[in-house]
Amino acid sequence: MIDKLQSIEDRYNQLSEWLCDPAVASDPAKLRQYGKEQSDLEEIVAVFREYKDVFNGLADAKAMLEEKLDDEMRDLVKMEISELSEREEVLKEKLTILLLPKDPLDDKNVIVELRGAAGGDEAALFATDLFKMYTAYAERQGWKTEVIDVSYTELGGYREMVFSINGKGAYSKLKWESGAHRVQRVPATESGGRIHTSTATVAVLPEAEDVEVEIHEKDLRIDTFCSSGPGGQSVNTTQSAVRITHIPTGTVVSCQDEKSQIKNKDKAMKVLRARLFELELQRQQAESAAARKSQVGTGDRSERIRTYNYPQSRVTDHRIGLTLHKLDYVLAGDLDEIINTLHMHERTEALKAQNEEA
Repeated sequence: MIDKLQSIEDRYNQLSEWLCDPAVASDPAKLRQYGKEQSDLEEIVAVFREYKDVFNGLADAKAMLEEKLDDEMRDLVKMEISELSEREEVLKEKLTILLLPKDPLDDKNVIVELRGAAGGDEAALFATDLFKMYTAYAERQGWKTEVIDVSYTELGGYREMVFSINGKGAYSKLKWESGAHRVQRVPATESGGRIHTSTATVAVLPEAEDVEVEIHEKDLRIDTFCSSGPGGQSVNTTQSAVRITHIPTGTVVSCQDEKSQIKNKDKAMKVLRARLFELELQRQQAESAAARKSQVGTGDRSERIRTYNYPQSRVTDHRIGLTLHKLDYVLAGDLDEIINTLHMHERTEALKAQNEEA
């Protein structure tokens, strides 16, 4: 493992030299290629360098025990050895996890679909809260969000919201959000102060390129209609909204956010490619027991993954047993602790699966 890590660090150093080369700096394609590769290696190199510092510090401390020391100094050295040994084991485990094969979809942009589920208007209002949460998180990450399609209930909640998130590592951080999100709170429509339970579903789809999903024009039925806003009122008298049906799979997507029919069609095709790509991924995963074994949940929209409890200001992720008592922060887009814990859980499970196979 050390030899492999050293070769990774050597590659990182070589990339650093190349990125300082004026010839590379003047070539946008190479600059982008080398910069991305170096960025992908950055975390593992940082951990490996810390590991080497700890390893060398541990060797020096053990060597000190061979010298003549008074009792107080010897106790201090033994304490340092104990602390460094613990840190060494932690870093070893982290490096082992970081060396696991990376999900090839991790760097992709995503299409996010939110829908109010059980709970009527209250579920739709909760879907609106989730949209605000994800857009706030995206802003923290420096990502760009864009609404593709939205339909409202009479109270202005989202019956359905489809939007894209573009940015480095978007899928790697958001892929575990797919599933049923449950909310427990007193709805604005409840006069008696009783707590209701409602759900909204989330689907996070990796954005697919044209080369990854082949779509034939003969397989599409394209309809146009007038776009509408909250309560169903028309917000555009022209036939700018677009609905596309993929006949072989029965997949239907629509877009009415733009005033241009061409732009709406382009956005709808982006969603269609993502959905068809997701269907193919699900088919492949169904054929691979190992892949499903290492997943954090199934990604199925019917699977309840998280509960947001307003009276107790509590958020619980049921897949990993994580409970946080900071609901306001989470809804404001502070998802780092949840997402980082899910990420580490997935990598740990993948490591277990790899060891069992070995």
